[in-house]
Amino acid sequence: MTDIINNLYVRAKKRKKRILFPETSDPRIQEAIKQLLQSGEVIPVALTSDAGLPNGTEIFDDHSDKNLWLDRVYEYVKNKRGLERNRVEQSLTNPLLLSCYLLATGYVDGGVAGSIATTANVLKAGFKGLGVKDGTKTISSMVLMVLPDGRVWGYGDCAVIPNPTATQLADITLFTAETYERLTSEVPQVAMLSFSTKGSAAHADIDNVTEAMALVKQKNPQLTIDGELQFDAAINPDIGAKKAPNSPVAGKANVFIFPDLNAGNIGYKITQELGGARAIGPILGGFPKPWMDLSRGCAVQDIIDVAMVAALLGDTPD
Repeated sequence: MTDIINNLYVRAKKRKKRILFPETSDPRIQEAIKQLLQSGEVIPVALTSDAGLPNGTEIFDDHSDKNLWLDRVYEYVKNKRGLERNRVEQSLTNPLLLSCYLLATGYVDGGVAGSIATTANVLKAGFKGLGVKDGTKTISSMVLMVLPDGRVWGYGDCAVIPNPTATQLADITLFTAETYERLTSEVPQVAMLSFSTKGSAAHADIDNVTEAMALVKQKNPQLTIDGELQFDAAINPDIGAKKAPNSPVAGKANVFIFPDLNAGNIGYKITQELGGARAIGPILGGFPKPWMDLSRGCAVQDIIDVAMVAALLGDTPD
């Protein structure tokens, strides 16, 4: 484990945040809860009971104040969506949606789903149950990539928006850079990726990248960012010096913004499968509270990693 990742776990353990898991029938979730109970990075909470859950697991269905919390959920949904109680009760049969309502009303500090549910359903529950953060229009994602040599990179967006507009790509960039810095304490060096470097080709897709970068600079002039850059120019100092000699980022980027979801999803899985990187995420951004998605191919360690991130991305500072 790199120093940066070890630091994340130490910080999470100090926070003792309560993280809800709605998919407790999944043996991987059961094992993750078991390990989290032993290690203490978060306080795992199961939505429903299951024979495979370890002793000592807090279970919402068995909570002595369950009805009190359901009343709070009803008031929350009534105020937010104007639904009558019978409609609210019907919606609570959806475990993902109930989890988001419990997160919104403060029963837990974060939620982790997606080992069974699709990303689309995890996002849908987040939209309905949590809404979006004030001032946010874009729900997106990033992945923290931990390389075998100890380097840690941020990749965005790898899970949510198939073909982002320039405005959405700018929002993805700002979220990914902010989250990377918050988690790693490293200064983000952001590369806006493309199949072109600094005008070596002309295409509407490249224009979208450069327009997004201009929007990012308007919103955060202090952010170190450049584009469009090919991946080799972004990470290789020799190639960066040749292709983009005046770039503040070329050859030393640590945050990579992909132009679309095809590139982002393929890119992070290639880095993971062929490069041997540990992928932490996808980390969803844009919801008012930490609501995390998992890949359905996730391993137990992936679940633990995402729970730890959820604990660190709440409102309370370290």
